Amino acid sequence: MSAKSLKQGDAFLQCQGCKKILFRVDFEQNLHVCGYCNHHHRIPALTRMRWTFDEDSFEELDTDLRSLDTLKFPEYAEKLVAAEEKTRMHDSIVSGRAKLDDMPVSVAVADFSFMGGSMGSVAGEKITRTLERAAQQRIPAIIFCASGGARMQEGILSLMQMAKTSAAVQQCREVGVPYICVFTDPTMAGVLASYASIADVIVAEPKSLVGFAGARVAKQAGVGKVPDDFQTAEFVFKHGMIDAIVPRKEMRATLTSLVKTLGGHLFLSLGSVVKEKMA
Repeated sequence: MSAKSLKQGDAFLQCQGCKKILFRVDFEQNLHVCGYCNHHHRIPALTRMRWTFDEDSFEELDTDLRSLDTLKFPEYAEKLVAAEEKTRMHDSIVSGRAKLDDMPVSVAVADFSFMGGSMGSVAGEKITRTLERAAQQRIPAIIFCASGGARMQEGILSLMQMAKTSAAVQQCREVGVPYICVFTDPTMAGVLASYASIADVIVAEPKSLVGFAGARVAKQAGVGKVPDDFQTAEFVFKHGMIDAIVPRKEMRATLTSLVKTLGGHLFLSLGSVVKEKMA
């Protein structure tokens, strides 16, 4: 969750993890991570872009996509309008091209503040295009997840995105382009069960919620007692699903190192050749 603003000119915030009072200046300098309990608060997609990739290198694409209320789901149209007004975004994913240490990458970042980061037809299409762009231009793909899962208001259309995005991952594999996925809080349900969990490398921010069915659903299903750290990044890391847990302050350096290790610097020249052939 995002830190809660307090009064007194918003100079103070309350950590949503340990509930301690934080100085806003210290909190922002620490990239919205609590200095007491290391709780990583949720951040907007564009803020994450700015903190992760080279300065002014992000070029947003796919901005013309809009979700439709095809199923005429009750109150969906109103919720879409409210989410757009609240976030000034048109859906839960921001996608495009950026650079990491001058290496071009195809990127997509989820924003939980837009309808819980849910994956509808537009979010699925943006993820698919991000992966297809990486395959076509021979550049690495990096996707940040922050989602409660598929968007129930789009029914089967949202579930179809699971297969579509997974097929796009296969396109990257067929041409040897690396795909890195970053789990942030939360990475759940249909997103986890599709493109998120089949990346070449998976890293996660500390204490991120990671799982398929939420605690309420598990309780309704009669699931027995689970470990205290169940469905956290640390729990799934211990069980081999995540390759590394990376603090937010180390994320840019880690991704840069991964892209170089996986041959990202080689894609600079290869990508240029492909672009020339496509021109």
